[in-house]
Amino acid sequence: MELKSLRTPLALLLVSFGVIAAMWWWLATPITLARAPIEPGAKLQCVSYAPFRGAQSPLDPKTYIDADQIEQDLTQLAKISECVRTYSIENGLDQVPAIATKIGGLKVIQGIWLGSNKLKNQQQIAVAVGLVKHYPNVISAVVVGNEVLLRGEMTTADLAATIRSVKAQVTVPVTYADVWEYWLRNREIYDTVDFVTVHILPYWEDFPIRAKLAAAHVDMIRQQVAIAFPGKEILIGETGWPSEGRMREGALPSRTNQARVVSEILSLAKRENFRVNLIEAYDQPWKRKLEGTVGGYWGLFDAARRALKYPPGEPVSNFPLWKLQMGGGMMLSFIVFLTGWMTVRRRPWPPGAGAWVAVAVSATSAGILLGVAADKMFYESLGIGGWLQWGALFAAGLLAPILGANALMAGRPLPTFLDLLGPANGRKYGPATYLLGLTLVVTVLIGAETALGFVFDPRYRDFPFASLTMAVVPFAMLLFNRPAQGVRPIAEATFAGLLAVSAGYIVLNEGRDNWQSLWTCAIYLVLAITLWRARAVQSPG
Repeated sequence: MELKSLRTPLALLLVSFGVIAAMWWWLATPITLARAPIEPGAKLQCVSYAPFRGAQSPLDPKTYIDADQIEQDLTQLAKISECVRTYSIENGLDQVPAIATKIGGLKVIQGIWLGSNKLKNQQQIAVAVGLVKHYPNVISAVVVGNEVLLRGEMTTADLAATIRSVKAQVTVPVTYADVWEYWLRNREIYDTVDFVTVHILPYWEDFPIRAKLAAAHVDMIRQQVAIAFPGKEILIGETGWPSEGRMREGALPSRTNQARVVSEILSLAKRENFRVNLIEAYDQPWKRKLEGTVGGYWGLFDAARRALKYPPGEPVSNFPLWKLQMGGGMMLSFIVFLTGWMTVRRRPWPPGAGAWVAVAVSATSAGILLGVAADKMFYESLGIGGWLQWGALFAAGLLAPILGANALMAGRPLPTFLDLLGPANGRKYGPATYLLGLTLVVTVLIGAETALGFVFDPRYRDFPFASLTMAVVPFAMLLFNRPAQGVRPIAEATFAGLLAVSAGYIVLNEGRDNWQSLWTCAIYLVLAITLWRARAVQSPG
């Protein structure tokens, strides 16, 4: 091939590399905090503790955490916190006071888990009371019930009676813990406790709070509760921010946002002199089954390596591996351009500049988003089904720009479902066309499933904007090769309508502040338009 014919793709490849590098430099820009979440030489007042690792889960009644595992955790936590808060005595958690005594320098706020089963409640109470009597110098308070009113598993009268019963049996302060609204709705509980323990979680508010406003929101609610319940101390029993998961309106889970919120709340607590317990010590993967991805990533330490997410003195970035992710994106972009160039070599005529621009758009968008998509797949895939779904969409995002570049330069349009699944009628397609069609089918099916999920059960679902964009943009670029004539396929039209209607509803439901939702819906619409404009008459591959 003459050198002249390489000028356009080489120039566009360099532009692609430059855009990818600039975007990753921007995405990975670290933040500098006035106060580190964990300061050297200073300890947290208290932190919620659950010992579960990997597949361990309190949802399995057979789960029992041995003393050695708990001791490893508490030894680590004693270096950064003066206290741990537990929620139950089950699954081996009844060992926490004894191990804290052995380690030294660590107090325990002992939790009693209450529910609708009265017999089980009494068993929990009996064990917890025994622990308080045996470890009075370690257990500093008892929390009788956690959000049991929120869950609707006890009446206010039954809870008040239970709290009074526990108070009569122990000598340490007794409290109850619930989200702040339920304290204001059930003021009679105030008379039964020694201090008020409220949960203030800006991310989970009915009207979610942005990270930059989270600390101010916590302080505002604390003051509101203090006015409603004068004369007793207010303990913020749970507050924090998630590092992974889906947006709720303008509330974005991220590493930098988690570090910022924790830092600002702790600074505020020190300045205003109020007690706060952070949720939580370690990421808890089991919570993802109940609360989606976001539920598993509230910890100061990651679940697998037990490593502090934000070591003192180190900058905090949402993408600490950004150089590797940027390099992978550039490599994918190069492969896409190379595929287009190799396809052109077999053509008797050179492609127009528009075709190379379409390849560049596919290659650059995929190169930028590869690292983001890989990051989301790693954190958001749960169980075999989750890994299969997000792995398949990620694979589609990898293959679509490569196969799309081949089809663009060969002059082939996007194959329809009928081309792949219907009668051949004398048409013959090459492996690349079939693989492109399979990639399209996977993308459409997962796109439709996620879109319907956001319509009917959206609360804990993650937005697949990165992998979906990687896959859909190359399909849209193939509209340049769309046949001038042909019949609109019924299957494509049906999916197009489903995606378009779903996107409209999702935008209204999620709100204009949720950029993850807006981005995902925009890609749903691009995919819908691409499918709507598909034609059943195709050129042989």
